[in-house]
Amino acid sequence: MRIDIDACEEILLTITRNKTRSLLTAFGVFWGIFMLVALMGGGKGLEATISSQFAGLATNSAFVFTNQTSEPYRGFRKGRWWSMETDDVERLRQRVAGLDVVTPTSAFWGRTATYGDLKCECVVKGAYPDYERIEHQELTYGRFINDMDIRERRKVCIIGKRIYESLFQAGENPCGKLLAVDGIYYRIVGLNTSTSNISIQGSVEEGIMVPFTTLQQAYNQGRSVQVICFTIKQGLHVADVEDEVKAVLKAAHYVAPHDRDAVAMVNAEAIFSMVDNLMTGLHILIWMVGLGTLLAGAIGVSNIMMVTVRERTTEIGIRRAIGAKPRDILQQILSESVVLTAVAGMTGITLGVLLLQAVELGVNKPDEPFIGFQVSFALALGTAALIIVLGMLAGLAPAYRAMAIKPIEAIRDE
Repeated sequence: MRIDIDACEEILLTITRNKTRSLLTAFGVFWGIFMLVALMGGGKGLEATISSQFAGLATNSAFVFTNQTSEPYRGFRKGRWWSMETDDVERLRQRVAGLDVVTPTSAFWGRTATYGDLKCECVVKGAYPDYERIEHQELTYGRFINDMDIRERRKVCIIGKRIYESLFQAGENPCGKLLAVDGIYYRIVGLNTSTSNISIQGSVEEGIMVPFTTLQQAYNQGRSVQVICFTIKQGLHVADVEDEVKAVLKAAHYVAPHDRDAVAMVNAEAIFSMVDNLMTGLHILIWMVGLGTLLAGAIGVSNIMMVTVRERTTEIGIRRAIGAKPRDILQQILSESVVLTAVAGMTGITLGVLLLQAVELGVNKPDEPFIGFQVSFALALGTAALIIVLGMLAGLAPAYRAMAIKPIEAIRDE
């Protein structure tokens, strides 16, 4: 049997060309899936990082403090400094129906805590028991301030994580020990290991919390209050009660009703809402970029399958001539398309997961809250299903083109 060398070279060239095209097309699908998984994991990690900055803070809370007046009123000059009082807490509870928890707090910075021969800088903060509903306290040892501490003005305290690390040995229970702050001795009743970058009158990690009444007595504060914290009832927003809260405080302290500067408020709910909107927009952008890249890869698969069908016209025609049914041709083309996209897609998922795992290992530290970057198992399954669907859709047009090939025409073209 005579072998046509030129024909063999042409066949080998066609096979090589098809492999190159297939590899390029598969890379498009791989890159789309890899980008989608990496971006979704990165978005999840970014969301967890931002959320950790607000850890423990009530999402429906707000904080009120005072500034200089910007308008004269009832004989008081412009630029007057004024302060809130403990009576304002009860005024707000009675007159603003939308409030849930209302509690005062005051703090003093730059204080020195001493235990034995060790010293460290700290923030002394006074609070009531219900402050725990404003800013959650992660107590590793002991308890939080209670009503008896408030009534009896007990010299007890809860220390923060950095204070503990500076003054005590790792694993040591500090409860029951005496801690001196500016010459005043407090008995430690709790260790708060919460971590947050949101500073409400000083860092929680560097803070020493004492009963509010004890703080007033120790620092001669009388009835003065630096900050009033509150949360709102379910179904309401801080913006719904903001004007009413300010109006009550202005009326009690002879501040002009239209003075916009005298009463300041930090709306934590608005901050949380802004962050939620930012993350929603980020997720939409991630899906748009990932799916766009993936769709481009699927279109590439469809195009390469079209070229493959055109180059295999004779083969398909001969198969039809010897009895292959249209269903067999359809199954063949769809199978090639699905396998091509599935292999590339699974590779993309695998490498994306490995990349996110490496990021997790590099970012997280033993003494800090864990930040997860890995995508969920459900998302991985959904992505795999999406790959198969796209592979089938990409192969439909080439498959129907192959089914339309008539044996006699294919042989005549050859």
